[in-house]
Amino acid sequence: MTASPPTTRRRRETLARLLDAAATVFAQRGFGRTSIEEVCEAAGFTRGAFYSNFASLDELFFALYEQRAGRVATQVAEALAGRGERTVPALVERVVAALSVDRDWTMIKTEYFLHAARHPDAAAALQRHRDAVVQALVPALRDVVDLTALPRSMRTPHTLARAVVTVHDGSTLDLLLDPDSEAHRQWLRALLTALLEYRD
Repeated sequence: MTASPPTTRRRRETLARLLDAAATVFAQRGFGRTSIEEVCEAAGFTRGAFYSNFASLDELFFALYEQRAGRVATQVAEALAGRGERTVPALVERVVAALSVDRDWTMIKTEYFLHAARHPDAAAALQRHRDAVVQALVPALRDVVDLTALPRSMRTPHTLARAVVTVHDGSTLDLLLDPDSEAHRQWLRALLTALLEYRD
């Protein structure tokens, strides 16, 4: 196996440290109150390191968003690909058990939604990223859910995937008031099962 060139490795390490620092500072101070200097200080870098990777804090947020969304997509895919029953309750159980529960990320994402509500460019970018998350779920849902048995409004994989993302994101808001991760999992399990097993 050939080692990565040092510059490439350093760039990956720099990105990882900036993303970790951003997650920490955004959670502590809030997206709207965080400066580039604070992220750089937390990461141990200069502004030059920041601007060699990102043009703005918004761009940094979306890199963090893609990282977290990719992690969730992997968790869902691995849970659905596992052995065991293929009934909706069994699949929901495996997916909910596999999903990481991150209250800090919920705070960061919620604050960015409010930021995006006041900034059309940010809102458009956020919608594109959410659409990519929805699209990533489509193949998995198509394979495990009998779409013909669902209400007409939910019979396309894209519509159902969007509903699943909405249910997941909405349920995580409870973590802002109650950090009990097991209570959150129980609530999410109940909501997803009700959605995927609903019949007219």
